[in-house]
Amino acid sequence: MKQSKSQKIRLGLFVIIGTILFVTGIYLIGQRQDMFKKTFTISSYFQNVIGLQKGNNVRYSGIDIGTVKNISMINDSTIKVDMTIEEKIISHIKKDAIATIGSDGLVGNMIVNIVPGKGTEASVKNGDIIESYSKIGADDILTTLGSSSENIAILASDLLKITNAIIEGKGTIGMLINDTLVAKNLSQSIYNLKVTSFKATESVNELNAILTDIKTNENTLLGQMINDTISGRKLKNIVSNLEASSIEIESLLKNSNDLINNINSNGGAVNYILNDTSLVNSLKSTIKNVNEGTDKFNQSMEALKHNFLTRGYFRKLERLEKKKQLD
Repeated sequence: MKQSKSQKIRLGLFVIIGTILFVTGIYLIGQRQDMFKKTFTISSYFQNVIGLQKGNNVRYSGIDIGTVKNISMINDSTIKVDMTIEEKIISHIKKDAIATIGSDGLVGNMIVNIVPGKGTEASVKNGDIIESYSKIGADDILTTLGSSSENIAILASDLLKITNAIIEGKGTIGMLINDTLVAKNLSQSIYNLKVTSFKATESVNELNAILTDIKTNENTLLGQMINDTISGRKLKNIVSNLEASSIEIESLLKNSNDLINNINSNGGAVNYILNDTSLVNSLKSTIKNVNEGTDKFNQSMEALKHNFLTRGYFRKLERLEKKKQLD
């Protein structure tokens, strides 16, 4: 009886241990740990792993080359994904390869896809970190679509309000569409603007023609002044002479002012003649007396000509004067 109980205990322990080993084996096989293969580890950093789990497949160019070994949170925006890769693939994966997270089919598990780089870099080594690219998840797409649909609804409502306001004739556009008088005035304004622009173009063309004629035609005065260097030098000399003359005239005027100031301020004869009224009156009186004396002298001479004592003398003088004129 005792032997049967010990046998049962041993059998139970064997079954329990076997079950544990079987479950462990199934777990390891399910996690694809590649226990019997040589592997190496590479890592990559992501902002969002989009539901990726430990044990998910890792693919390179569509071929399964390993599994996800570990997923760890570095900080609030960075997640580190460690991947176990078969050693025989190490020569094909370059350091410029890019890791992305995708889906295994439409409804399959998430996987890590390694996209080959340009192939100019060296191969990865155990413990290397490769670049990553985070795709937009389905939740982000749905959220974006939801926001877009809301914005489209708001935009449609605003457009409907604007259209109704235009139809009712509100605002500038509504007035232009519904008011024919404003439309005619606007059309007339555009026509006037067109005519003005045309005339301005004609004026510019005429001005260009005039300027061209001035530049090329040396017969006109302005053309000679622009094109003839000799005339330009002469004109420059004339301007220089005028400037020198103006300086000399200014100097002469300054000297004249100084002379006048000296005459007015000094007590010379000129100042005395110009400013003394008594001298002027005396000169006037003297001239008057001289004129009167001259007149009386003339009268006396006429009286002597007719006097019987001196009349013969004056007649003799007249004959001599006439004789000289004849000779």
